[in-house]
Amino acid sequence: MSVLLTLAAGEWRFWLRSRLVLAGFIIMACVLAVTSLVTVTRIDAVQKQRLEHQVAAEERFLAQPDRHPHRMVHYGHYAYRAPGPLAIIDPGVDRVTGQSIFLEGHRQNSAMFAETRSGAVLGRFVELTPAVAYQVLAPLLLIILGHSLIIREREAGTLAPLLAQGVRPVAMLGGKALALASVILAMTVPLMLLAVRATLNGESAASAFNLVGAYTLYLLIWGGLILLVSTLARHRGIALGILAAFWVISTIIFPRLAASYASVTYPAAGKIETDLMMARDIREVGDGHDASAPTHDHLREQLLSDYGVARVEDLPVNFRGMVALASEEKLTRLLNQYADDQMLREQQQAALVHRFGWVSPFIALGNASRALAGSDLAGHHRFLREAEALRFSFVQGLNTAHAHDLSYADDANRNRDDAAMQQARVSAENWKVLSDFRFTPSPPEDRLKAATPFLMMLTVWAAGMLAVLGLAAGRLRP
Repeated sequence: MSVLLTLAAGEWRFWLRSRLVLAGFIIMACVLAVTSLVTVTRIDAVQKQRLEHQVAAEERFLAQPDRHPHRMVHYGHYAYRAPGPLAIIDPGVDRVTGQSIFLEGHRQNSAMFAETRSGAVLGRFVELTPAVAYQVLAPLLLIILGHSLIIREREAGTLAPLLAQGVRPVAMLGGKALALASVILAMTVPLMLLAVRATLNGESAASAFNLVGAYTLYLLIWGGLILLVSTLARHRGIALGILAAFWVISTIIFPRLAASYASVTYPAAGKIETDLMMARDIREVGDGHDASAPTHDHLREQLLSDYGVARVEDLPVNFRGMVALASEEKLTRLLNQYADDQMLREQQQAALVHRFGWVSPFIALGNASRALAGSDLAGHHRFLREAEALRFSFVQGLNTAHAHDLSYADDANRNRDDAAMQQARVSAENWKVLSDFRFTPSPPEDRLKAATPFLMMLTVWAAGMLAVLGLAAGRLRP
């Protein structure tokens, strides 16, 4: 153990004497400090803002005066996606997919107010966050520090005397690895502080610990790769070129290649094409605003038969409201089918990209990070489903009030004059069908389950790197 500590201490002395290394340390420390501070400040502001907007939207909806219930269906409501506590480390897809949805009858709107559309969900750097700093920039610092770990000893002529004095090759690599691991541990301190802050804001300690562990394992993989190249290469330039090439391929080329391959393998229909197909299918469902449309003849006959009357005017319920109820249910089933098809296609594309984690630890870590932070594509899809459940619930609640609290005669004659319009209103008490909406990340166990395949990829990478280093140590020569 003393040999390992001696070798590690010697490496630290060299780094502290090197101006290049010191500059790298200072730059990386500044990057981590600034990105952490900026991201924490932004996420805190976003969480507060969206919660305030959600509360305000609910208050505005409930504060509406007596109206015709169908006007409230179109008045609509907003659902906001607030980021989870671990978003201060990895905001994930939040800035790309949109932060809120306008909920109204007869349609499912897309998420709005995305802060940027310039980056794809997978593989592009939308902003500089702690996640990007650790995934992209930290390996560069490790390359600067460690690319000459063994080569420098060989070039200085000290490798042969050390081996001749009885220092085993495994101990030599172990000492160098210990020095690099200590750097990695120091680099993860800001990450640990962010994780602690997230737990203080309600995050599960297990999720925060797993996220820090995933980043630590990722950096250790890079450390092992750097040590391996330094052991096998004979010149610093060659080692630096190999490591730089792997960094470019792993963090830039493979993510873009994977995203392009996924979009070609599972192509998604364009918006215009989808809207045209949807409009065609909606015509078959029928227009809920036109109670006399032929598509509602079966409902009319069924209601007349059930209540034993001959005219819709004699029904104990408002036929227009019953049409709105039935039409919204049929339309929602159709819209959900299109939404599910779109989400399935996105999931298929994402699953194909995920497989590239076996050849790129950057992809594996990115997926694990977003899954553990609750900011991945699956979290966005869950937000869409929860928002749709809220939309359908309050719209059908209003349609129920339309059917049972407003007479057919008043409803049919509401456009005759102002008095008739006033008569065709229901009490604002009916607006209480709206439920509170607070989007939160999935339970920790669900997020860990989603991240497990990617954590396994990183584990395999680490185990493979350790095995190859063991073989390289047996062949270490001056």
